Amino acid sequence: MNAAIRQHAVLFDLDGTLIDTAPDIVAAANRMLDELQARPLPFDKIAGFIGNGVSTLVQRILDASALEPELHTVALASFNRHYAETNGRFGRLFPGVQACLAGLRAANYRLACVTNKPLAFALPLLQMHHIDIHFGIIVGGDSLASMKPAPEPLWHACHVLDVAPRHACMVGDSGVDVAAAQAAEVPVLIVRHGAPEPVAAWGPAVKTFTHFDQLAGLLAAIPVYPERELQS
Repeated sequence: MNAAIRQHAVLFDLDGTLIDTAPDIVAAANRMLDELQARPLPFDKIAGFIGNGVSTLVQRILDASALEPELHTVALASFNRHYAETNGRFGRLFPGVQACLAGLRAANYRLACVTNKPLAFALPLLQMHHIDIHFGIIVGGDSLASMKPAPEPLWHACHVLDVAPRHACMVGDSGVDVAAAQAAEVPVLIVRHGAPEPVAAWGPAVKTFTHFDQLAGLLAAIPVYPERELQS
Protein backbone atom coordinates (compact mmCIF):
# COMPACT_ATOMS: atom_id res chain seq x y z
CA MET A 1 0.00 0.00 0.00
CA ASN A 2 1.37 3.44 -0.91
CA ALA A 3 2.10 5.13 2.42
CA ALA A 4 1.37 8.55 0.89
CA ILE A 5 -2.28 7.63 0.32
CA ARG A 6 -4.38 8.69 3.29
CA GLN A 7 -7.70 7.41 1.89
CA HIS A 8 -7.10 3.73 1.12
CA ALA A 9 -10.60 2.81 -0.06
CA VAL A 10 -13.21 4.52 -2.19
CA LEU A 11 -16.87 3.52 -1.98
CA PHE A 12 -18.83 4.47 -5.09
CA ASP A 13 -22.54 4.94 -5.48
CA LEU A 14 -23.87 3.65 -8.81
CA ASP A 15 -26.98 5.38 -10.19
CA GLY A 16 -26.22 8.96 -11.18
CA THR A 17 -22.62 8.66 -9.99
CA LEU A 18 -20.85 6.13 -12.20
CA ILE A 19 -23.60 5.48 -14.73
CA ASP A 20 -26.46 7.65 -16.00
CA THR A 21 -29.13 5.02 -15.37
CA ALA A 22 -32.11 7.40 -15.44
CA PRO A 23 -33.06 6.53 -19.06
CA ASP A 24 -33.24 2.81 -18.18
CA ILE A 25 -35.28 3.45 -15.03
CA VAL A 26 -37.68 5.94 -16.62
CA ALA A 27 -38.34 3.57 -19.52
CA ALA A 28 -39.20 0.72 -17.14
CA ALA A 29 -41.33 2.97 -14.94
CA ASN A 30 -43.44 4.23 -17.80
CA ARG A 31 -43.87 0.70 -19.13
CA MET A 32 -45.10 -0.20 -15.65
CA LEU A 33 -47.57 2.71 -15.70
CA ASP A 34 -48.81 1.67 -19.13
CA GLU A 35 -49.42 -1.83 -17.77
CA LEU A 36 -51.37 -0.25 -14.90
CA GLN A 37 -53.38 1.76 -17.47
CA ALA A 38 -51.98 5.05 -16.19
CA ARG A 39 -50.44 7.93 -18.11
CA PRO A 40 -46.65 8.18 -18.41
CA LEU A 41 -44.84 10.62 -16.16
CA PRO A 42 -42.25 13.16 -17.38
CA PHE A 43 -38.63 12.05 -17.46
CA ASP A 44 -37.44 14.56 -14.85
CA LYS A 45 -40.27 13.63 -12.48
CA ILE A 46 -39.33 9.96 -12.37
CA ALA A 47 -35.60 10.72 -12.36
CA GLY A 48 -36.12 12.79 -9.23
CA PHE A 49 -37.48 9.72 -7.43
CA ILE A 50 -34.27 7.69 -7.90
CA GLY A 51 -31.95 6.98 -5.01
CA ASN A 52 -33.80 5.31 -2.13
CA GLY A 53 -34.28 1.85 -3.60
CA VAL A 54 -36.76 0.30 -6.01
CA SER A 55 -39.63 -0.11 -3.57
CA THR A 56 -39.58 3.57 -2.64
CA LEU A 57 -39.22 4.55 -6.30
CA VAL A 58 -42.33 2.58 -7.21
CA GLN A 59 -44.30 4.03 -4.30
CA ARG A 60 -43.37 7.58 -5.30
CA ILE A 61 -44.48 6.88 -8.86
CA LEU A 62 -47.81 5.50 -7.65
CA ASP A 63 -48.32 8.58 -5.47
CA ALA A 64 -47.44 10.94 -8.32
CA SER A 65 -49.88 9.11 -10.58
CA ALA A 66 -52.66 9.17 -7.95
CA LEU A 67 -52.79 5.37 -7.96
CA GLU A 68 -53.89 3.34 -4.96
CA PRO A 69 -51.13 2.31 -2.53
CA GLU A 70 -52.59 -1.21 -2.58
CA LEU A 71 -51.18 -1.56 -6.10
CA HIS A 72 -47.63 -1.46 -4.78
CA THR A 73 -46.98 -5.21 -4.86
CA VAL A 74 -48.31 -5.56 -8.40
CA ALA A 75 -46.54 -2.40 -9.54
CA LEU A 76 -43.22 -3.49 -8.03
CA ALA A 77 -43.37 -6.83 -9.82
CA SER A 78 -44.23 -5.03 -13.06
CA PHE A 79 -41.36 -2.57 -12.70
CA ASN A 80 -38.85 -5.32 -11.93
CA ARG A 81 -39.97 -7.29 -14.97
CA HIS A 82 -39.63 -4.30 -17.29
CA TYR A 83 -36.38 -3.09 -15.71
CA ALA A 84 -34.82 -6.48 -16.35
CA GLU A 85 -35.32 -5.61 -20.04
CA THR A 86 -34.22 -1.94 -19.94
CA ASN A 87 -31.34 -2.24 -17.44
CA GLY A 88 -28.18 -1.09 -19.21
CA ARG A 89 -29.97 -0.56 -22.52
CA PHE A 90 -30.38 3.22 -22.65
CA GLY A 91 -28.01 4.62 -20.00
CA ARG A 92 -24.34 5.47 -20.34
CA LEU A 93 -21.14 5.51 -18.35
CA PHE A 94 -20.28 9.04 -17.25
CA PRO A 95 -17.15 10.52 -18.89
CA GLY A 96 -13.89 9.60 -17.23
CA VAL A 97 -15.25 6.82 -15.04
CA GLN A 98 -13.37 3.92 -16.61
CA ALA A 99 -10.01 5.73 -16.56
CA CYS A 100 -10.59 6.96 -13.02
CA LEU A 101 -11.35 3.51 -11.62
CA ALA A 102 -8.38 1.97 -13.40
CA GLY A 103 -6.12 4.74 -12.14
CA LEU A 104 -7.26 4.38 -8.53
CA ARG A 105 -6.66 0.64 -8.63
CA ALA A 106 -3.21 1.22 -10.09
CA ALA A 107 -2.54 3.56 -7.15
CA ASN A 108 -3.49 0.73 -4.74
CA TYR A 109 -6.85 2.06 -3.66
CA ARG A 110 -9.40 -0.61 -2.75
CA LEU A 111 -12.73 0.04 -4.45
CA ALA A 112 -16.32 -0.86 -3.62
CA CYS A 113 -19.67 -0.13 -5.19
CA VAL A 114 -22.31 0.64 -2.55
CA THR A 115 -25.71 1.13 -4.15
CA ASN A 116 -29.38 0.96 -3.21
CA LYS A 117 -30.08 -0.88 -6.46
CA PRO A 118 -30.87 -4.58 -5.91
CA LEU A 119 -27.80 -6.71 -6.51
CA ALA A 120 -29.55 -8.66 -9.28
CA PHE A 121 -29.70 -5.41 -11.29
CA ALA A 122 -26.48 -3.79 -10.09
CA LEU A 123 -24.07 -6.60 -10.97
CA PRO A 124 -25.17 -7.12 -14.60
CA LEU A 125 -25.23 -3.34 -15.12
CA LEU A 126 -21.64 -3.02 -13.94
CA GLN A 127 -20.69 -5.98 -16.14
CA MET A 128 -22.39 -4.46 -19.21
CA HIS A 129 -20.28 -1.33 -18.80
CA HIS A 130 -17.12 -3.37 -18.06
CA ILE A 131 -16.39 -1.78 -14.68
CA ASP A 132 -17.28 -4.67 -12.37
CA ILE A 133 -13.66 -5.84 -12.42
CA HIS A 134 -12.57 -2.77 -10.46
CA PHE A 135 -14.56 -3.51 -7.31
CA GLY A 136 -13.50 -5.70 -4.40
CA ILE A 137 -17.11 -5.83 -3.24
CA ILE A 138 -20.50 -4.77 -4.57
CA VAL A 139 -23.08 -3.99 -1.88
CA GLY A 140 -26.63 -3.87 -3.24
CA GLY A 141 -29.75 -2.45 -1.68
CA ASP A 142 -30.81 -5.97 -0.71
CA SER A 143 -27.40 -7.23 0.44
CA LEU A 144 -28.03 -6.26 4.07
CA ALA A 145 -31.02 -5.60 6.30
CA SER A 146 -30.62 -1.85 5.72
CA MET A 147 -29.61 0.37 2.81
CA LYS A 148 -28.28 3.91 2.51
CA PRO A 149 -28.75 6.38 4.20
CA ALA A 150 -28.08 3.84 6.99
CA PRO A 151 -24.34 3.51 7.65
CA GLU A 152 -24.21 -0.29 7.66
CA PRO A 153 -23.64 -0.77 3.89
CA LEU A 154 -20.60 1.51 4.07
CA TRP A 155 -19.25 -0.19 7.19
CA HIS A 156 -19.77 -3.59 5.57
CA ALA A 157 -17.83 -2.56 2.46
CA CYS A 158 -14.99 -1.23 4.62
CA HIS A 159 -14.96 -4.45 6.64
CA VAL A 160 -14.71 -6.62 3.51
CA LEU A 161 -11.98 -4.38 2.06
CA ASP A 162 -10.16 -4.48 5.43
CA VAL A 163 -10.02 -0.68 5.61
CA ALA A 164 -11.10 1.44 8.57
CA PRO A 165 -13.94 3.86 7.70
CA ARG A 166 -11.71 6.84 8.54
CA HIS A 167 -9.41 5.69 5.70
CA ALA A 168 -12.27 5.39 3.20
CA CYS A 169 -14.23 7.93 1.18
CA MET A 170 -17.80 7.76 -0.16
CA VAL A 171 -18.31 9.11 -3.68
CA GLY A 172 -21.93 9.74 -4.61
CA ASP A 173 -24.33 12.19 -6.19
CA SER A 174 -27.13 12.79 -3.70
CA GLY A 175 -28.21 13.62 -0.18
CA VAL A 176 -28.69 9.91 0.43
CA ASP A 177 -24.94 9.39 -0.04
CA VAL A 178 -24.15 12.39 2.13
CA ALA A 179 -26.37 11.14 4.96
CA ALA A 180 -24.96 7.61 4.76
CA ALA A 181 -21.39 8.85 4.81
CA GLN A 182 -22.00 11.19 7.72
CA ALA A 183 -23.74 8.44 9.69
CA ALA A 184 -20.81 6.09 9.01
CA GLU A 185 -18.24 8.81 9.76
CA VAL A 186 -16.78 8.34 6.29
CA PRO A 187 -15.62 11.39 4.30
CA VAL A 188 -17.77 12.12 1.25
CA LEU A 189 -17.32 13.66 -2.18
CA ILE A 190 -20.28 14.47 -4.43
CA VAL A 191 -20.08 14.45 -8.22
CA ARG A 192 -22.43 16.94 -9.86
CA HIS A 193 -21.83 16.18 -13.56
CA GLY A 194 -22.22 19.87 -14.32
CA ALA A 195 -25.32 20.32 -12.15
CA PRO A 196 -25.72 23.25 -9.71
CA GLU A 197 -24.14 23.14 -6.28
CA PRO A 198 -25.96 21.03 -3.65
CA VAL A 199 -28.21 22.52 -1.03
CA ALA A 200 -26.54 24.40 1.80
CA ALA A 201 -27.98 21.92 4.32
CA TRP A 202 -25.29 19.44 3.30
CA GLY A 203 -22.74 21.64 5.04
CA PRO A 204 -19.35 23.05 4.04
CA ALA A 205 -17.57 19.73 4.68
CA VAL A 206 -19.25 18.19 1.62
CA LYS A 207 -16.98 18.84 -1.34
CA THR A 208 -18.15 18.54 -4.94
CA PHE A 209 -16.54 17.88 -8.31
CA THR A 210 -17.77 17.77 -11.90
CA HIS A 211 -15.48 15.29 -13.69
CA PHE A 212 -13.80 12.08 -12.62
CA ASP A 213 -10.36 13.30 -13.65
CA GLN A 214 -10.56 15.53 -10.54
CA LEU A 215 -11.17 12.72 -8.07
CA ALA A 216 -7.64 11.49 -7.38
CA GLY A 217 -6.49 14.95 -6.39
CA LEU A 218 -9.48 15.49 -4.13
CA LEU A 219 -8.92 12.19 -2.34
CA ALA A 220 -5.39 13.23 -1.37
CA ALA A 221 -6.73 16.41 0.28
CA ILE A 222 -9.41 14.80 2.47
CA PRO A 223 -8.79 15.09 6.22
CA VAL A 224 -8.84 11.76 8.03
CA TYR A 225 -11.55 11.19 10.63
CA PRO A 226 -10.42 10.58 14.23
CA GLU A 227 -9.56 7.01 15.18
CA ARG A 228 -12.55 4.76 15.81
CA GLU A 229 -13.09 1.06 16.02
CA LEU A 230 -13.94 -0.62 12.72
CA GLN A 231 -17.57 -1.76 12.65
CA SER A 232 -18.77 -4.74 10.68
